[in-house]
Amino acid sequence: MKVAGIHHVSALSADIVRNHDFFTRILGMRLVKKSVNQDNPSSYHLFYADAVGTPGTDMTYFDIPMAGRTHPGVSSISNTGFRIKSEEALAYWIERFKEHGVPFGEVKKRAGRKTLTFQDFEGSRLMLVVDTGGGIDYGIPWTGADVPEEFAIVGLGPVRLTVRSGDKTARVLTDILGFKQIGSYAPEMEGMPEIIVYSAGEGGPAGEIHLEVRSDLPRERPGRGSVHHVAFRIKTYEEYEKWDVFLKGNGFTTSGEVDRHYFKAIYFREPNGILFELSTDAPGFAVDESLDSIGQTLALPPFLEPRREEIEASLRPLSINQ
Repeated sequence: MKVAGIHHVSALSADIVRNHDFFTRILGMRLVKKSVNQDNPSSYHLFYADAVGTPGTDMTYFDIPMAGRTHPGVSSISNTGFRIKSEEALAYWIERFKEHGVPFGEVKKRAGRKTLTFQDFEGSRLMLVVDTGGGIDYGIPWTGADVPEEFAIVGLGPVRLTVRSGDKTARVLTDILGFKQIGSYAPEMEGMPEIIVYSAGEGGPAGEIHLEVRSDLPRERPGRGSVHHVAFRIKTYEEYEKWDVFLKGNGFTTSGEVDRHYFKAIYFREPNGILFELSTDAPGFAVDESLDSIGQTLALPPFLEPRREEIEASLRPLSINQ
């Protein structure tokens, strides 16, 4: 069995109102689901994606108002990539970031593609990557924001893992999840090993994990802006039903099968402690809302619906930009 690429990335925010503004107004992504943390329904869980919430395009944030500062380190998901379609789009985003006061780095080639790192107001470590083809190509630009369609973010790109013991994580990627090692590039810190590129599914940045080994860093102390987990795509329910048995048979402790209503999930930790999730493509975000109106009202999974009045009363107001 093999995963088919990145499904979603989930991170933490201490200010979900500003977070919503950043991802919808500045980055021009669509809020495709306004929901709650199913394990703690007194706080929001927001999903930002392409125009229709295609699997593999969504960055999600848990609302953690008291989250402290992130102390970067190993055993972390240290960067999340977003795909754009041209170098002209990269030039557009540089000017847009200047206009909105978004911190960004220099244009740099990583894994043979032009990239631009940037951060949100909480220090989320993000990156634009120019994807001109040659692999998985999905994502429908959202035209409800003021970002021109030809420059819009179309989905997730590479995800970087930073660990102390690269071999252990590499074995999980290749022997368990079905990734292939396809190359490497210069490290972010001089004197460290090259960053190794692993590819899944049809290839391309939408199916890549970049593995960075850093012996000089302590373990990350997560906080606002840090990433909670990365999820990998499982295309069919038939495959999904085999994964829990397969993982347990290979010595992993898992969450068991978890129905998140919009997808089915299985959670487990790789040897360096990073939380991985396997998520199905179906049924998707339109299971309880029309595509025209997704993300505009509070959506609750069926098991939380009887508590709607209580849950809505516990949530702070959140105005919708779209």
